[in-house]
Amino acid sequence: MKKFYLLLSCCLISFLSFSQTSKNGLAIIPEPVNTIIKKGQFILPKHVVIEAGATDDIKPVTAYLKNKLTTSTGVLVTVKNSSSTPATIKLSLNKKPDTALGKEGYHLLVSTKGVIIRANEPAGLFYGVQTLVQLFPKEIESQEVVHHVSWTAPCVDIKDYPRFAWRGLMLDVARHFFTKEEVKQYIDQMVRYKFNLLHMHLTDDEGWRIEIKSLPRLTTVGAYNVKKIGEFGSFTPPAADEPRTYGGFYTQDDIRELVQYAKDRFVNIMPEVDVPGHSLAAVASYPELSCTPGAENYKTRSGEHMMNFSKGSITALVDNTLNPSSEKTYAFLDKVLTEVAQLFPFGYVHMGGDECAKNFWAQSDSVKALMQKEGLKNMEEVQSYFEKRVEKIVESKGKKFMGWDEIIEGGLGPKAAVMSWRGIQGGITAAKLGHEVVMSPTTFAYLDYMQSDRVMEPHVYETLRLNRTYEFEPVPDSVDAKLILGGQANLWTEQVFNIRQVEYMTWPRGMAIAEAVWSPKNKKNWNDFYPRVEKQFPRLDEAEIKYAPSVYDPSFNASMSADSLLKIELTNEIPGLDIYYSFDNSYPDRFYPKYTEPLVAPKDATQLRVITYRGKQPVGRMITMPIAELKSRIERRNRRGQ
Repeated sequence: MKKFYLLLSCCLISFLSFSQTSKNGLAIIPEPVNTIIKKGQFILPKHVVIEAGATDDIKPVTAYLKNKLTTSTGVLVTVKNSSSTPATIKLSLNKKPDTALGKEGYHLLVSTKGVIIRANEPAGLFYGVQTLVQLFPKEIESQEVVHHVSWTAPCVDIKDYPRFAWRGLMLDVARHFFTKEEVKQYIDQMVRYKFNLLHMHLTDDEGWRIEIKSLPRLTTVGAYNVKKIGEFGSFTPPAADEPRTYGGFYTQDDIRELVQYAKDRFVNIMPEVDVPGHSLAAVASYPELSCTPGAENYKTRSGEHMMNFSKGSITALVDNTLNPSSEKTYAFLDKVLTEVAQLFPFGYVHMGGDECAKNFWAQSDSVKALMQKEGLKNMEEVQSYFEKRVEKIVESKGKKFMGWDEIIEGGLGPKAAVMSWRGIQGGITAAKLGHEVVMSPTTFAYLDYMQSDRVMEPHVYETLRLNRTYEFEPVPDSVDAKLILGGQANLWTEQVFNIRQVEYMTWPRGMAIAEAVWSPKNKKNWNDFYPRVEKQFPRLDEAEIKYAPSVYDPSFNASMSADSLLKIELTNEIPGLDIYYSFDNSYPDRFYPKYTEPLVAPKDATQLRVITYRGKQPVGRMITMPIAELKSRIERRNRRGQ
């Protein structure tokens, strides 16, 4: 597999010199607000002098830029605070704020004589640095010195600022644990594209990932399960003698280190403690939190089948909820939130609230008693009672309460913020009620979804191609835009077992989200965007960041003709590619038949193989599509239509 990706990377590099670039000749992501290209080039000298103010809040910017330049170019970089000697790169905070730039905007001037970045605040300088880095050759991303490169950047005048203050990515570290260093690695990748919020999903059925000193069993018990490899959700139940050693957690010192690391890159970290559902790790650690007898026998989930989802309902085979009728639950959450609030400076704490299976609540005498006492008519109102109490606990710690859009169903708490994931309707409803909203809909922003055909990807519920992700618009027409804080993409990791797959699932779709939350709405243009994405691929190769080449994979649409022949339609996500195919089990290249119209599968064919080319160069992956798979899709589609 490694050899395959090396071959693919070489192919990508070879053809990208022929590919279209952005309308202005640059390939910056996210697209800046205003760019003027000027004549000439800036040539990086062998001794670079960075001039910046002496304030501590600028030091992370200069440290980042110095490291970026010295690591790949090998130049000598000196940082100074005064203007006594000419500067190669000048970082300057505006004495009189430029109101157009706001807190995170910047003004980047690159001339033949040097570089000047101006901003109102250090965050703006940092984002100006990110744009400057994208102007240099791709080798600037190398982790070692690269020789024989012309270190130049085009002369430009760029004024830029974000559309939204909330530009996030969510990383699920509960389903599979990712180390402190791997989270840092992810933060470094985020800031390339000007994301400023990392949402960490810290707790779930599979693991509790944050040390709570007053509740030690959350990590001694709840942070570990049985290691399983395969297709999550269909694993065999662990045997009693299988070791529960797979997982891990972040100590409080780890969290402090991550928060500081993110802060130095102008990223906030928002913690999520997912309750009342998705709480099996907590219940396995402290069974008294459950309303169900026998909870003392519960174990953290290892990926075995545990939940049944059907249209409009969720039932659990094991009670993975906290007891909403017990004061022990609220005392537990008070302890958790006391420690969490002290660790994370960010103003919001996400408390989950999604996919709460209520079938065990419905059987509980104590929950029935709560309903009678509080006048609650249904289970949605029971959850609303729970959420409102949790909101008060969160607010008592000096934080704002946020939850997934299910918290709307039984009635929102007075100040609750909503993260809308089941499409955008939850966000619309919350905003019309006057609540703050972050948009992260499955329809555009779920990075765990397959990004190519299912024969090429770990199986999950849906496919989300890059062009569909790029259609993401955080502000619906019918709501007050001031209540939409911004947007984010979510990466759930049930099927993501390691950090390399995290990268593969995030990029390039994360670039599309970055542009949706940073760039002006009227600047969005798919035909301008995808060539800039292609220019990012060799930069990611230099940085040894994995990404998905799925944009080059065709889509398959099968149907049966009136005379019972299998017809196959192939479509490309981006224009200008040719598809070559075979039905004879051999591996096609550009000397094979080229796809020009829907194919009719030969009667006895067992598989279709396809590969995409740009000119003479293969750019896509070799895809083998079983004929039986295409026929089964037709049958499933027909059953759904009945």
